[in-house]
Order: sequence, then C-alpha cells, then structure tokens
Amino acid sequence: MTPCRKRKQGQIRMTISVGDTLPEATFILLGETGPETVTLSSKTKGRKVVIFAVPGAFSSTCQTAHMPSFIRNKDKLAAQGIEEIICVGVNDAFVMKEWGAVTGADAAGITMLADADGSYAKALGMDFDAEVVGFYGRSKRYAMVVEDNVVTVFQPEETRGCETSSGEALLAAM
Repeated sequence: MTPCRKRKQGQIRMTISVGDTLPEATFILLGETGPETVTLSSKTKGRKVVIFAVPGAFSSTCQTAHMPSFIRNKDKLAAQGIEEIICVGVNDAFVMKEWGAVTGADAAGITMLADADGSYAKALGMDFDAEVVGFYGRSKRYAMVVEDNVVTVFQPEETRGCETSSGEALLAAM
C-alpha cells in the first residue's frame, strides 16, 4: 500500500493502490469532429489497459522521457496482454491532441485523455502543486496496469524523473 498524504487542516487522503477499483471519471478527448467525453469505465471494463499520468504535456521530463518510454514499449506491453495505453494529463483536450501529434503518441496508438480540471488526479490522491513552474492541481507522474477497472500494478513516481513510472519500469513490475 502506498503511504498516506497529509492534506491541509489535518485531513488525510490515501492514494490509489493495488487492488483498488478505480473511481469513475469523465475525460475529454479531441476526436475528428471535436471534443468528446470519454468515461473511464468505457476504457477499462473487461479490458487490460495501461494508464499513465503526466504533470503536463510539453514539460521536459514528460516530453523527453516519459511519453517516449511508452511509445518505445508499446509492442512489449501488447505482448503482455495490454489492449490500450492511455495517457492522462491535466491539460485541455487541444493541448493533449497536439502533444500526441508532436511526440508520435497518436501514430503509436496511445490514447490522449484530458483531465482538464485535475479532478481525476485529486480523486486518486495524486494531485500536487509546483508553484515555481506554475503547476497548480496537476497530476503526479505514475503508471498502472488496470484489469477490469481494478489496479493490478501501480508505479507512482517518487522523484522528479520517471524511473518507476516509465514504460520499462512498468514492464519489469508486470
């Protein structure tokens, strides 16, 4: 189980952990005809998927290390039974779409979902602020394997890099 995180005014909230059922969420995806809403359960019910989260599209580690690690390992993850790789970012759908195009994630078939208001990051207990870079209500970096909406592998990042949440680290944990 992952550790508790202290919140303002003495409140304590747990982060998601292995064995937990994911909370329902609605994301925004920029489709061919414009913004579309996508429920998490529509992506996870009866399926084995990878979900990884980034603090921000186009930010340095996300751009140069985290996203490329999943593009690089897409086929290896598929060989392990992964049906879809989903990237969640606390950005709007237009930014996520453009970032997917620039990084090659779209071409690799990675689904880019916008948690525009950060509510999903908060629901998982994975939200944070980094005032120095203007990040407010962002998602900590993590990667997880989800089978039929239940977390079977959870790799939260404890550093500023992506050592435990990369595609390679997730494969090794499987």
